[in-house]
Amino acid sequence: MVNKTVQIDWTDGVEMKSIALLIQKASAFSSIVYISKGDRRANAKSLLGMMSLGIEDGDELEISAEGSDEEEAVQVIADFLENQALD
Repeated sequence: MVNKTVQIDWTDGVEMKSIALLIQKASAFSSIVYISKGDRRANAKSLLGMMSLGIEDGDELEISAEGSDEEEAVQVIADFLENQALD
């Protein structure tokens, strides 16, 4: 299992499109990917789960992944969360 803590920088605010892109990025990996905020944890591939976290600009989130491509999954998702690199 690989873990990384990031502080998100989404100065334009957290919108549904941002969450949808995050889910799309997580779903591209075969690893199980979770995002944690405080004492809450959600499957990064689940819209309902991600929405339940109530992510806001400046939040500190922990990304964890387990599987064959866990390191790449954590890095790609961390880069997105830190920079909101919209494709």
